[in-house]
Amino acid sequence: MEAFILLVAFVSGLFFRQLGYPPLLGYLLSGFAAHAFGLGNINDFQTIADLGILLLLFTIGLKLNLRRMRSPRTLGVTLLHTGLVVPLTAMVIVTSSLVFPLLALDNTFDAWVLALALSFSSTVFAVKMFEERGEEGSLQAEIAIGILIFQDLLAVGYLILSADKLPSLWALLLMALPLLQPLLMRLLVAAGHDELLILFGISLALCGAELFELVNLKGGLGALVFGVLIGNCNKSTELYRGLIGFKDLFLIGFFLQIGYYGLPSGPMILVALVLAILIFLRPLIYFFLFVAFGLRARTAMLSGLSLFNYSEFGLIVAALAVANHQLPSEWLTTLALALSLSFFIATPFNTRVHSLYSRYAGFLNRFERSERLPEEKLPDLGDAEIIILGMGRVGWGAYQQLRATFGNNLIGVEVNYAKAQQLSANGVPCIHGDGMDRDFWQRVAMHKRKLILVSLNSFRENMAVVRLARQLKFANILAVTCRYPDELKQLEAEGCIPFYLYQDVGNSFAEHVMEQWRQKGLSPLARK
Repeated sequence: MEAFILLVAFVSGLFFRQLGYPPLLGYLLSGFAAHAFGLGNINDFQTIADLGILLLLFTIGLKLNLRRMRSPRTLGVTLLHTGLVVPLTAMVIVTSSLVFPLLALDNTFDAWVLALALSFSSTVFAVKMFEERGEEGSLQAEIAIGILIFQDLLAVGYLILSADKLPSLWALLLMALPLLQPLLMRLLVAAGHDELLILFGISLALCGAELFELVNLKGGLGALVFGVLIGNCNKSTELYRGLIGFKDLFLIGFFLQIGYYGLPSGPMILVALVLAILIFLRPLIYFFLFVAFGLRARTAMLSGLSLFNYSEFGLIVAALAVANHQLPSEWLTTLALALSLSFFIATPFNTRVHSLYSRYAGFLNRFERSERLPEEKLPDLGDAEIIILGMGRVGWGAYQQLRATFGNNLIGVEVNYAKAQQLSANGVPCIHGDGMDRDFWQRVAMHKRKLILVSLNSFRENMAVVRLARQLKFANILAVTCRYPDELKQLEAEGCIPFYLYQDVGNSFAEHVMEQWRQKGLSPLARK
């Protein structure tokens, strides 16, 4: 029976993905359908649901960047948004509990718990939208993800406060955990790059959770702490990428569980609709807070719309409150329905965000402050005729090769502000800019440039630049990197000069070897 339910979840998830929506809508629907037809029970998926939540918290720890959290725009916007949204949502929840006895709450504190859960936005949704638009390395993605991580920490704070037992005195020994960091880092490196690395990550999350449970602390907090201990290094990034698929897979069990709390009734559907309407205020609040902190209207709009909807993490907080008998289970079903509706509302706005900005840019720019953050000031390319978008490994290699021939007629553009500043300080002509930013293209008169080399982090980003260039009638040479044959054909169809990394890199490798050979004064092999 469990296998059949998982098959239904797959088909439902695939259906929603084909429509352009997140698959988790299918998982939620499958859980409700299974409950309606009497298939399975809530305990069938308890183990994988718990494992999914632990891995979620562990991966949050791996990516937790305290320096990013100290940013005024991250901390300030998150706290101000929470301070505005939570009381408003709590008022709606209290009113609903008074009008509908089915949703009655024992006290107003429970309403605040629900409101806090609904103040979060979906990390899965935001990351997916940025990936689809090829904006993973953009400023708007960095800001939105920083806020999402901070919201996740607020949820973890609730997990700590909701413990039903006082921590034992042995919990004080956990303060010595940082002493284990050198050993854990050695084990992380020794695990290599295959299944041992994944096994190490899962084992560490489970052992951390078990250790904290032994001293009467929430196991999820232990998974988070052990993620922090080995986080923020190249190897932890590799582990994160390896675990993210497992985390998403196991969380399917959690979403399936939601349906077994009961089917939505008329009052629950009505309250979910009211909560869904309420989210239209969210991007507006984010927009005005972002511009108040010195962001451009474009960045504020793209970041705000990515935080449009409710969060699956909010469901986890609500599920914990139900398990602790703080909330009636009917509220969990209502929140699941509100979450689903929020995804349906937010997706069209995010898929059309660039066309929406182009249409309303004149109006939105009126709200910008005259003083902007340094990374939001549009730079100048000067008279350079050759532009390299993306100063990573490939872009840097292209710069070194072309610099000797074209000299000052060449300049790099890097989306990472700190990296652009570092390159510029080292004497490399490089400015900070986003190659996918229409305002940037128009500000620096990109149409006047003779050659643009595009080598961003992903092919999605590269193609976004190509589409923008064609929209703005750029008629000169576009040279773009790619990794696969189908990508090569797309670039050729767009009239670009493609550089097929996995094939053409062999030529560069041979040229490098021959150059090093000549520099060492070695005799070349006899030619046949």
